[in-house]
Formats: sequence, structure tokens, C-alpha cells
Amino acid sequence: MLIFVDTSAFLAVLDADDLNHAAAAPTWEKIVGAGDILVCHNCILVETSALVMRRLGIEALRVFERDIVPVLHVEWIAREVHAAGVGAHLVAARRGLSLVDCISFEVMRRAGIRTAFAFDSHFREYGYETI
Repeated sequence: MLIFVDTSAFLAVLDADDLNHAAAAPTWEKIVGAGDILVCHNCILVETSALVMRRLGIEALRVFERDIVPVLHVEWIAREVHAAGVGAHLVAARRGLSLVDCISFEVMRRAGIRTAFAFDSHFREYGYETI
């Protein structure tokens, strides 16, 4: 199964103080162990890297890069996907919705992915199943 992984899930897995950590850690182990294809895109990696470094420090960032990134299928965002995400972001005109979220939805739509490992409520609002 294809599962999209959002920054919110990565942060919850890595940060023991995150409110979602107790649910995220075993979920991560389960989906990695099940052999599901875990998909994200390079904008998620940039966003996650910045947040992990700021909130948790270099050692947590090393764990992310060494242990998590290698099991991911990373989509590299092309110009047309970026443009579609920007268009959706501008049309939505919602302060809490990010450009990275809109790019994620476009990647998921194009790949036919219906399930996300995410704690960001926007995924459910936009019709995706979350785990």
C-alpha cells in the first residue's frame, strides 16, 4: 500500500514530548514493518529538517536523516506540481493551510494515494484517510 507521510507524523515520531508521540511511534513501526511504500516529497524533507533542527537539535536531525529518510520514496517536485500547489494554495486562501500541504495534496492526487500518516487535520478536511 502507498502511504503518504507528512511532517506532522515525522515530528510526532521523533519528539517524545509531542502530544501524538504515543500513537505515532508504534504506527511508524507498524507501517515500516508491513512493507508499505512510504511516500513524501522533497518539500516535506526541507520542512521537517528545519523544524527538527529548531525544536529537537542536531542529534534528532541525524536520526531523521540516517534512520527515516532512507526508507522513504521521495518525490522530487517538478515545476508543474509546484505551480498546481501554488494555485490551490491561492484559491484556498486559508491562513492555516500551507503551500507544503497543497503540494502534498497534489502529489497524492497524481499518485492515487488516499492514505496519509499525518496529524495535520487538513488531510482529513481534503478527503484523505489518516492513520
